[in-house]
Amino acid sequence: MLNPISKNRNYIIAYIAIWITIFLIQTLIINFFYEVNSIISLTDSVIFNLLFALIGLNLWYVIRFNLKETPTIFDLLFNHFIVAVITIAIWITVSYFTLIYIFPEENSYTEFLNDSLPWRVITGIFYYLLFIMFYYVMLYYEDLQEKLKVEAELQALVNEAELSALKSQINPHFLFNSLNSISSLTITNPGKAQEMVIKLSDFLRYTLSHDKDEKASLKEEFGNLHRYLDIEKIRFGHRLNFSTNIPEECNKFLIPNMILQPLLENAIKHGVYNSTDEVLVELTCKHDKKNVIIEISNEYDPDSVKKKGEGIGLKNIRKRLQIIYKRHDLLEISAEKLIFRATLKLPIKA
Repeated sequence: MLNPISKNRNYIIAYIAIWITIFLIQTLIINFFYEVNSIISLTDSVIFNLLFALIGLNLWYVIRFNLKETPTIFDLLFNHFIVAVITIAIWITVSYFTLIYIFPEENSYTEFLNDSLPWRVITGIFYYLLFIMFYYVMLYYEDLQEKLKVEAELQALVNEAELSALKSQINPHFLFNSLNSISSLTITNPGKAQEMVIKLSDFLRYTLSHDKDEKASLKEEFGNLHRYLDIEKIRFGHRLNFSTNIPEECNKFLIPNMILQPLLENAIKHGVYNSTDEVLVELTCKHDKKNVIIEISNEYDPDSVKKKGEGIGLKNIRKRLQIIYKRHDLLEISAEKLIFRATLKLPIKA
């Protein structure tokens, strides 16, 4: 596994900038406070800090080695203690003799070098701890990102499975009603039964062909609604009157497939099913810069006995919208006087 600093260009630039700053600060301190020659001060700072900068990059692999197995706290602290002692010893020894070799005649500097060893050891411990803390933070961050990635992938799979399950509940519900109607029509009107079988076949073919695609164009969905209505017209005859107001520009927008059919089915169930008179079901579409707004309304008699049911279609729609758009406010249901209205507000950019 690559060192996290070397993997990121911004980290490399920041790493270099930090060490240059440290070089300059240490050079100024040695030069002004200890009155060491400027060239010697700069060389001292570069040798000590550059060496630890190189050693620090390799401390990453020590941490990765320690984490191959899960160590106890004691083992972890003991390992770091040993590594810290060896690291600081190598760092000071190599730096010390390199500087003695470069400035063999500078007795005053050699004396300063000997006197400065204690605070250099403390500095080495500080550097070591900073590197270790940084690397552990990076390990935690990378592990967290990996977990979030895995969780996101799992959630996507769960959402996909849940959406498939929700959509699979719609077709059997509608299919059950249609087959019951076909069964009745085979006795009373065989010609109508045959026509209904053909219409039902076209409807199911569309459903199956779009089963794996989560979204479809409004034009495709409106076309499928007409297939559905053709089937329902056979069932309810003159009692079902359907009108649309769909501007041409609405057809290009993408919406979750099979999201409108349950709303239309709900309008027919609560409006047409309990009525002996003609009932108007209207579908309108409009849009603004952010949303496509689709409205399905139907006339209904509030005093009539409503058909029993748990509202699976509406619950499924709400759940699908929540999964796809991560919002709970995209479907509004209202009943005003004699009109029942379902309003679907879908973001254009999901």
